[in-house]
Amino acid sequence: MKDILMDLEKIKEHLRNEKAEDLFESIHKKLELLKTKSGIKKFLDKKKLSKVLEEKRYERELSRLQLEILKLQTWIYENNKRVMVIFEGRDTAGKSSAIKRFIEHLNPRKFRVVALPKPSEVEQGQFFFQRYFAHLPNAGEITFFDRSWYNRAIIEPLLGFCTQDQYERFMKNVSQVENALINDGIILIKFWFDIDRETQLKRFEERMSNPYKFWKLSPIDEQIKGLWDEVTIYKDTMFKTTHSEKSPWVIIDSNDKKKARLEAMKYLLSMMAYTKEDGKEIDLSLDSDIIKLYK
Repeated sequence: MKDILMDLEKIKEHLRNEKAEDLFESIHKKLELLKTKSGIKKFLDKKKLSKVLEEKRYERELSRLQLEILKLQTWIYENNKRVMVIFEGRDTAGKSSAIKRFIEHLNPRKFRVVALPKPSEVEQGQFFFQRYFAHLPNAGEITFFDRSWYNRAIIEPLLGFCTQDQYERFMKNVSQVENALINDGIILIKFWFDIDRETQLKRFEERMSNPYKFWKLSPIDEQIKGLWDEVTIYKDTMFKTTHSEKSPWVIIDSNDKKKARLEAMKYLLSMMAYTKEDGKEIDLSLDSDIIKLYK
């Protein structure tokens, strides 16, 4: 592959036609993506070249954004910032896998992933937000919430885990609570990973047949799987009630998990005035077909 790229560079010296030069650059970039061991392996495994190139572009972009998030983490730590990122969405929408890519290269001492289990008997008798407050970010820290207090906006009332009065009190108070956190200096970002019904059913089937993903299934998943329309009603009410300019909902089309991860990373980076150590600006333009604010 190295020899081929060198030969192409020699050919480039003799190009005089602008269209030929553009074609040359296109071919060169595609071969560059195949230069890695993983790219060649996939090519030899008889995958379609277009698919191999797409995967290599994803890997390259993912690596670039992960490096920027590592720089962001350093900036947050050095400037005592507090960042809270909420990941909500339909079951199987890819929340946990997105968080996995966010944190893959981060310093484990400067971030936390919060995925709370069912509340204990003691917690059930507490102020609702109390158990979540224990996991708010400290100075210099990012916390990633794999689901959050918004369980009470959809799952709990839908499955009878809270009373109607508790649900209504939550919907009335949650925006005030978030505004108080933001006014105190916490940077709060709320992602909703969205998928269509067909994609969700396919992913449920994959979990059932994959021994490495079977643990993700729970009795609650089985209940929710048949309540698509009901979840939609509660979700729409949640958006209307809890979306604001100060605390907006960022909706991400996660039918393609890889694109969703990249757009979520870019959004987080674009919302921070972090210092780039090398002084270089990077392209954080967002794909409006994948990510948008709730309207």
